Formats: sequence, C-alpha cells, structure tokens
Amino acid sequence: MLALVRHGTIAEVSRLRVADGLAIARGELVVAKTHRGIQLGTVLEVKDGAPEEDSHESGILRKATADDEQAQVELMQATHQEFMTWQDRIAQWKLDLQLVDLEWTLDRSKLILYVLNERGPECTRLALNAAASGLGIVEVQPLNSEGPLAAEGGGGGCGSCGSH
Repeated sequence: MLALVRHGTIAEVSRLRVADGLAIARGELVVAKTHRGIQLGTVLEVKDGAPEEDSHESGILRKATADDEQAQVELMQATHQEFMTWQDRIAQWKLDLQLVDLEWTLDRSKLILYVLNERGPECTRLALNAAASGLGIVEVQPLNSEGPLAAEGGGGGCGSCGSH
C-alpha cells in the first residue's frame, strides 16, 4: 500500500509505502521516514499499489503515539528558542540569506534550516559553517513563495549530505 503524507514545518507531501500489516486512514498522524529523516506526518490518502523505487527507503513506520505528539511539541518549542541564535550565526558568518524557520527531525538527529533563497553557494556555505562549528547534522532547505525548492536530481536541501 501507498499513502500520501503531509509532513514538515514547511509542509511537503510525499508518496510513502505503508509498513506491512499497518492499517492507516486519512487524517491519522503517523511516524514516517522521509527524505529529510524521521518526521511526524498526516495521512492525506491511502491507496493500493506497489511502492515506487526510492533510494531513500522512505515509508510510514507506524501510527504516532501520544509520546510522539508530545515530542513534536517539545521540538517545536526548542526551535522557537533556537531561531534567534541561528539568525545571529547567519549574520556573523555574513551570509546573504533569510532564515524563515527551522525544525528538528522527530528523533532529533538532524536540524533543518528553511531559508528564503535560491539554491546556491550561500546555502552551501551555511551548511559548511554549521558543520565546521560542530553543530551536528544540519540540512539547509531553500524556499521560494511556492515552498521548498527541490534539489537537482530529486531530494534533500543544500548541504544535506555535506554537513554529516
């Protein structure tokens, strides 16, 4: 089975395979492995079909629990507290981009920085500076007025691999 799932602070919709034996319905919260990492998402549609080839092995892992929902609330609070710190870093590093939002993956293994900017050297410099400063795994996701900009070839933001 496949499902369309809306996920992320700056929402994206992904077609994800459903774990064998997992019964889900429209509107349910799920924990999914997306191209960004482990995220909480909302099921938009469920349909029969064979999973498409996906190099990221994305899929719905399970239904979300109350603990998952609480963790998501705590992560959102953390990002609100960290926002100004990241704005200050961007200014200190003299980068020409505007931070719009940030989010932690549900397992807190990666921080995603959403920036209003075209994909290019400024996004890459932000990811490299974050890595060089020992700030963990940081992915920079450029946005425009329509939402996240897709990477050339299909997935991940600027620096999504270089800052590991």
